[in-house]
Amino acid sequence: MTQGPALAAHPGIELSGVWGRRPEAAGSLADTLGTTAYSGDEGVDALIAASDAVAIALPPDIQAPLAVRAAAAGRHLLLDKPVATTPAAAREVADAAERAGVFSTVFFTARFETATSRWIDEQAAAGDWFTAHAQWLGSLYSGTSDSPFAASPWRREKGGLWDVGPHALSVLLPILGDVTRLTAVRAEPDLTHLVLGHASGASSTVSLTLSAPQAGAGNSLELRGDRGVERMPEGRGTAQESFEAAIDGLLEAVRTGRPHDVDVRFGARVTQILTDAERDIEAHAKG
Repeated sequence: MTQGPALAAHPGIELSGVWGRRPEAAGSLADTLGTTAYSGDEGVDALIAASDAVAIALPPDIQAPLAVRAAAAGRHLLLDKPVATTPAAAREVADAAERAGVFSTVFFTARFETATSRWIDEQAAAGDWFTAHAQWLGSLYSGTSDSPFAASPWRREKGGLWDVGPHALSVLLPILGDVTRLTAVRAEPDLTHLVLGHASGASSTVSLTLSAPQAGAGNSLELRGDRGVERMPEGRGTAQESFEAAIDGLLEAVRTGRPHDVDVRFGARVTQILTDAERDIEAHAKG
C-alpha cells in the first residue's frame, strides 16, 4: 500500500524486485509494480544480490534478521518502525550496518512528512521547552474499524505502545532530547501512559492506544515554554509521499556520506525506550 508504490514511482531509483514469503503474493505485487518476484530463502539472497539497497516492510521480528543479512552483504537499509522488539535484535541490526559501512533510514512517518518535519526542526532550534503532551490514539481495534492492519498478529500482541509509540518518540526526542527517565502505566484496553524526563530538562507525557473510539481517535502534540504554546501541524500528506521522502533521505546519506538523523541507531534507541516502558508496566502490575 505504501512502500511498493513509492519505490516503483521514485525517479531516483530502479526497483530491482520484491520478495515475499508466499510466492503467489510476491508474484501479484511484482506484476502490479512492474518488477521481478522473489520468494523462499534463496530468493532473499538473490534479491539482495540484485540490489544496492533493501527496503523492508515486514513485522519487526522478521525484519531485524533480514536487515542484518542485507547489511552484511553491503546493502543500504530502508526499514520500518519499530526496527525490532528487543534491544538486542535492534543493536544487532545497527552493529551490522556500522561494520559494513552502509547507510540507513527508518520510516517514522511523521519525521518525513513535510510540514511536520519542518515544525520539528523549528521547535528543536527554538529550545527552552518546559513540557510537552503527546497523544497517538488509534482506533484499529474499535468495534467499527475496518482497517486491514487489525489482522496484524504483532500489533495485536504488542499494542499501541509498540505500534504508535515510535511515532510519538520520533517527534519528541529531536525537540526535547533523549529520554533519561520514565514511568509507564497501562489501562485496559491497550491504553498506555508514559511520563518521560528528557536530556534538555523538560518532561513530557504521552498517551498511546490502538483501541480508541473512532470519534475520539487522532494524533496531537503540544509544547509549552517561555515562547508560549506550539502545536504540531494537523494537515499532513499521504504515507506514500512520506515514504518517498524517506527514500530521498537515504539517497542523500549515501551521496554525502553523512548518516541520516533517523537511522538505525535512532531506531534502536526507540526500541530500548519502548522496552524500558514495557518493563516498568510489568513492574507496576506485580506491585
